[in-house]
Amino acid sequence: MKNVTDSFHSLGYWPFAGSFGFNTDILATNPINLSVVLGVLIFFGKGVLSDLLDNRKQRILKTIRNSEELQEGALEQLEKARDRLRKVEMEADQFRVNGYSEIEREKWNLINITYKTLEQLENYKNETIHFEQQRAINQVRQRVFQQALQGALGTLNSCLNNELHLRTISNNIGMFGTIKEITG
Repeated sequence: MKNVTDSFHSLGYWPFAGSFGFNTDILATNPINLSVVLGVLIFFGKGVLSDLLDNRKQRILKTIRNSEELQEGALEQLEKARDRLRKVEMEADQFRVNGYSEIEREKWNLINITYKTLEQLENYKNETIHFEQQRAINQVRQRVFQQALQGALGTLNSCLNNELHLRTISNNIGMFGTIKEITG
């Protein structure tokens, strides 16, 4: 392992032939690499990301509309329950002597059932919205990662060709010849 490390370490001390060589100045190379990667990501991922977000937004809005329709239905049920409650209250006045406690229990049962139904619908709406948001975030992350990976692979494949390999080999042979002449 030490020999491998030493061989990479010694690459920084080789004399350079032409414009080919290793740049060991990390401060000079990192901003360039980062700007290229970010530029590629922004250029290729901008349209897809906005389309994904628009689609996700439409789905979330549709889910919200559906939840609001469910809530409106629940409000209608609540209004019907209130109408029934008014009827029960009117009957309670008429039958107060005969069964006041039974009517009162029925009234509270109707109210409790209605409020529980509303709470369940509200919880369902909130859970649906949260689930859709998480799913949208996960899909966007996966899509961006795939596009970045595809862009990087495309860049690598386009840069590695026979001409580049032959030029590198030729430069290295020339470097070794120069080193042999200097030492020989």
